[in-house]
Amino acid sequence: MSETCNQSCSSCGEDCADRKIDFSEKLHVMSDVKKVIGVVSGKGGVGKSLITSLLAVTMQRRGCQTAILDADITGPSIPKVFGLKEKAQGTDAGIFPVKSKTGIDIMSINLLLENDSDPVIFRGPIIAGTVKQFWSNVIWSGEDYMFVDMPPGTGDVALTVFQSIAVDGIIIVASPQELVSMIVTKAVKMANMMNIPIIGLVENMSYFKCPDNGKDYKIFGESHIDEIAAEYGLEVLARLPIDPKFSGMCDRGMIELFEGDWLEAAADKIELITNKKEIKKEEKMIKIAVASEQDMVTEHFGHCVNFNIYETENGKITKSESIENPGHRPGFLPNFLNDLGVNVIIAGGMGGGAIEIFDEKGIEVITGATGEAKAAAEAYLLGSLKSTGSVCHDHQHAHGEGCGGGCGH
Repeated sequence: MSETCNQSCSSCGEDCADRKIDFSEKLHVMSDVKKVIGVVSGKGGVGKSLITSLLAVTMQRRGCQTAILDADITGPSIPKVFGLKEKAQGTDAGIFPVKSKTGIDIMSINLLLENDSDPVIFRGPIIAGTVKQFWSNVIWSGEDYMFVDMPPGTGDVALTVFQSIAVDGIIIVASPQELVSMIVTKAVKMANMMNIPIIGLVENMSYFKCPDNGKDYKIFGESHIDEIAAEYGLEVLARLPIDPKFSGMCDRGMIELFEGDWLEAAADKIELITNKKEIKKEEKMIKIAVASEQDMVTEHFGHCVNFNIYETENGKITKSESIENPGHRPGFLPNFLNDLGVNVIIAGGMGGGAIEIFDEKGIEVITGATGEAKAAAEAYLLGSLKSTGSVCHDHQHAHGEGCGGGCGH
């Protein structure tokens, strides 16, 4: 730690051992939020709140339970867009979001103010703290997708959301002007620096379709969104027109009645990205058992002295222990290792009966391994250890063809 350290790690650029602080906020114990999508813009006035609302409505129409956390504390517009008049209520347990007409759960500072027109005169730390309270003190029940309407820019609140809330990905909203393109680049770079996946880009006010001749007119000039997308390997998910119907529905609080399929491709990508992330999340923790004699792989699975058990995460061993072989009664060892939560079993050879039981349990079998047990586990994690399919037949006469008794030989 530096002698001049002021204990404010969030603003410190020094890489010291004491700087590793977890800024994450825990979700309310009664809450259930499966996926969190941030909606971001590099500047104000590009229609970020509109896109947030349309995305929530689109996903709700697909049969998902959706929610909106309005993190734009000083410029809240979500309640107005949805025509919400009631205020949020709470108990000693926590605060309950307000439901829209179609059941979208919404929390915004305007749902807590006595008058919607009262200004929110908070300093930065209080604004950031309010956002964290919307995550940790509000009871979000059964939300498939939560959309976070972020304030414009890359300042304190955006940093707070990225550090405090488990964001699964963001969508960046832009408009066609060249100036906005430059600011979007800042948002892209911030997301990359914070290791937040970018789902894609949405361009609002992309064009105006003349009702008289049906032609598209680019009111704000030529778009630069494709250039940004190409530069950073991103996808343009939607281009929304300038449409007076949007402003009319927002003014009347009837955004849930909008008609159009502009954001269907964005909804498809959200479902695809988040599903892939869930699969990856499930696969990143693996428990490997190596049939061993001390620290060396044994030739026969059932004859091992001990099992070296390796817990792994993200392709690296995080914990190891040695468990004595409790005996190889017919069918016992595969069930024993399954009860320990083992996902992969590595051995020199194995009987056909044991392999069948492991297959039934969904446990991957790797045979033909030799050498040090830990090296074998690490080779598996690297993808360089492949099963030879080696099946032991040493005791087939004692237990039947192929050792079907599951003894593990």
